Amino acid sequence: MALAEAGARGRHLLWPRVVLFGDSITEHSFQGSGWGAFVSERLVRKCDVVNRGFSGYNTRWAKLILPRLITKSTGAESTVAVTIFFGANDSALKDLNPKQHVPLEEYAENLKSMIQYLKSVDITEDRIILITPPPLHEPTWEKECLAKGDKLNRHNAITGEYAQACVQAAADCGTDVIDLWTLMQKNEDFSSYLSDGLHLSTQGNSFLAAQLWSRLEKKLSAFPTLLPYWRDVDHTDPAASLL
Repeated sequence: MALAEAGARGRHLLWPRVVLFGDSITEHSFQGSGWGAFVSERLVRKCDVVNRGFSGYNTRWAKLILPRLITKSTGAESTVAVTIFFGANDSALKDLNPKQHVPLEEYAENLKSMIQYLKSVDITEDRIILITPPPLHEPTWEKECLAKGDKLNRHNAITGEYAQACVQAAADCGTDVIDLWTLMQKNEDFSSYLSDGLHLSTQGNSFLAAQLWSRLEKKLSAFPTLLPYWRDVDHTDPAASLL
């Protein structure tokens, strides 16, 4: 059978998708034992896990690009979950990092604006998960800054204010939220969750993966496996099984 004939005969296979939207912590989430790779592995043949992480981005920029990434005509119908994971850059100190810094109130409004946009393209609040920035381990991050000739450009207490604003935005909009800043600091030595004081280590990736999967599993684990297991394909008439 020609491919064109097979396409005409078979039903269009709509692959549900999970969109991970965030900054570098999302962009790097498919590396090694990253949290995105963890989720993708558990949803293989059930959902596509799409990485839309942008290193260095803040919510001011994210709000502008989100309508270019998800629209009604480009997959909103099949988008079954979206994570919004920003704040590590927004919370940079204004006087030392004005390019990435976003004021606290604007940060909260940007998160709400993104949630409202997703709802406008029929992605309901129960499919949206906010993630707060992780805690900042200042001594380790300061070494990274000094190595580049910069001063310490973030403070953990300020990052915590952004985390609280993220939690409140989720409460105001009715979405789920993972308060990474608070959860990670239940461990007195939270530096083990961070590779450089800011980004996630292998342990930090595992920690976030477990937190996120505990939310997604309830929603998505029951999704059917797409296309039959190979032993169940009728080898004498594969089209009968596959189309």
